Amino acid sequence: MVLRDWLMSYLFLLPAFGFFLIFVAYPMLKGIYISFFDYSLRTFDFIGLDNYVSLMHNETFLKSMRNTILLVVIAVPIVIVFSIFVAVNIYKMKEFSRSFFRGVFYLPAVSSVVSITVVWGWIYHPNYGILNYIIGLFGFDPISWLGDTRTALLAIIAVLITTSVGQPIILYVASLGNIPTSYIEAAEIDRATPWQIFTKIVWPMLMPTNLYVIVITTINTFQCFALIQLLTSGGPVYSTSTVMYGVYEQAFMLGHFGLASAMGIILAIVIGIISVIQFKYFGSDVEY
Repeated sequence: MVLRDWLMSYLFLLPAFGFFLIFVAYPMLKGIYISFFDYSLRTFDFIGLDNYVSLMHNETFLKSMRNTILLVVIAVPIVIVFSIFVAVNIYKMKEFSRSFFRGVFYLPAVSSVVSITVVWGWIYHPNYGILNYIIGLFGFDPISWLGDTRTALLAIIAVLITTSVGQPIILYVASLGNIPTSYIEAAEIDRATPWQIFTKIVWPMLMPTNLYVIVITTINTFQCFALIQLLTSGGPVYSTSTVMYGVYEQAFMLGHFGLASAMGIILAIVIGIISVIQFKYFGSDVEY
């Protein structure tokens, strides 16, 4: 009976495990293998670590890595803080209002990335965009939001934030419902301030959700591609280019598959290191 239960358990896991091997594990190992070759449509020559060495001296790649890190450093904290702020305020509302606002904030998360970027493209339009119309009411000159190296990356970050807060808000609202009200009532009786209640009770009990949201948001931000490709194509002058866009450009536009694979491996290593740090810091107080 034990053997039968064991076999049945693994039979249920087999479809997901097969999917993982075919579409995740194999491409990942293949990418590592290809990264050691000068691989294009005409050549497939083993060159060892030359792809990695060349990337360390490639100004475009280094600029893309800098842009990617800036996206993470700026966008992720804003997403976390904004999501918690909205979730706390939504949770205090009545059930109908709570459901309404959860739907409003979650809508961008389930909408097509293409449709969202088209809308934002019109918002940022230098001649007809509503953003320039609004600042024009205050006497400011129109700004080429996506065509100016000083504003392009910030414009991308704004779009990225609006598309990233939906799921965290839903998760935080659900997690707030799991906090025993007796803890908060006891703190209020002891005349604790709202800030003390949040930092000493709410925040620690949200730690498991914080761990998940921070790790997932960080990974998704590192992998930002669609917004870049649809809004700026990495421009102007690579000011909005990210590592993921660089992988796409090298592989599918220039045909340098080995170099693109090396870029992907470097990005995976960076994401892995940061994820381990996040697990170590935010997972230390998590009770399993």
